[in-house]
Amino acid sequence: MAYTRCVSCAGRMLNRRRILGLIPAVLCLACRREQSSNAPKITFTRIPQADPAGSARNDIIEGLVAGGSPGQKIVLYAKSGKWWVQPLVDQPLTVVRPNSKWTNATHLGTEYAALLVKDGYRPEKVLDALPQTGGDILATAVAPGAARPPSPVLDFSGYQWRLRDAPSSRGGRNEYSSSNISVDEKGAMHLRISKTEKDWSCAETSLTRNLGYGTYEFVVRGLETLEPAAVFSMFTYDYASGSLRNREMDIEIGRWGDPVNKNAQYALQPFDVATNVYRFNVPPGTLTFSFRWEQGRIHFRTLRGSNLVSEHTFTAGVPPPGIESVRVAFYVYRAAVVKLQHPMEVVIERFTYYP
Repeated sequence: MAYTRCVSCAGRMLNRRRILGLIPAVLCLACRREQSSNAPKITFTRIPQADPAGSARNDIIEGLVAGGSPGQKIVLYAKSGKWWVQPLVDQPLTVVRPNSKWTNATHLGTEYAALLVKDGYRPEKVLDALPQTGGDILATAVAPGAARPPSPVLDFSGYQWRLRDAPSSRGGRNEYSSSNISVDEKGAMHLRISKTEKDWSCAETSLTRNLGYGTYEFVVRGLETLEPAAVFSMFTYDYASGSLRNREMDIEIGRWGDPVNKNAQYALQPFDVATNVYRFNVPPGTLTFSFRWEQGRIHFRTLRGSNLVSEHTFTAGVPPPGIESVRVAFYVYRAAVVKLQHPMEVVIERFTYYP
């Protein structure tokens, strides 16, 4: 009996040792699971369409970072045979905003990838395969290109134009609808500010490719009907180049809410630098607006028929080309002294680009 009790006791002690030996392993597994659940994560909120040719067209790509830290960046790739860094070789980093959102432009591909990286990371320009998570790479996400463009597209003056449906802070908080833009049977583009049940709905469209240096020309009618709170703008914009003020260069028609203001301006960003804005008045009738963009120089001009209305040249602060697109926006200036009273419409008869 004594021998039996001893064996039983020894068995219980052995079982205890086995259980105690399992505890560190279980704790380690739980720790790894907790670390995994707390690891940063990337999600896409807007994915461009798939394009096997990797064409010169571009689109907007957007997403969110969960569990990130200040200073971390997003590196984007588009796949066209291989993985190509986006949007530009010399601008391969995308900023993650304080609200965890990120936005940039990308050339089109069959798939899109986003990498969350530590500050100071230097991405490869082209890859056969994407890198794995680890070291300076904190998270990765890959998505196939969408079957169709995420925004409606229409043809105008020989180019494809993307129509905005998302809100914007341009001029203050404004809603936009692709239904406010159409092309008539003569090929002219109509942009409208329309009345909704509670507010106003605006219009914006952008070229689906970047053109770079050259002459951009718009023939426009209907501007004489604009109320002081309405603004019509023809401009360039680049999501990739915040340090270059988004490569924004503007021709803007509007009185910024004050009836005594001149009704037009040429501008570079930042607009609060006095030498970056040239104000003037445009007369009624069909007008031709243009700008000639060259290295270190941009020349703006406005004509009525063959008569010169205004011209001005900027030679300081003129950005080089990037992945900017030329855009047209028709919106409400929310800080206007005299608020918008009626729906508005402006017509672009044609757009022309000359290298």
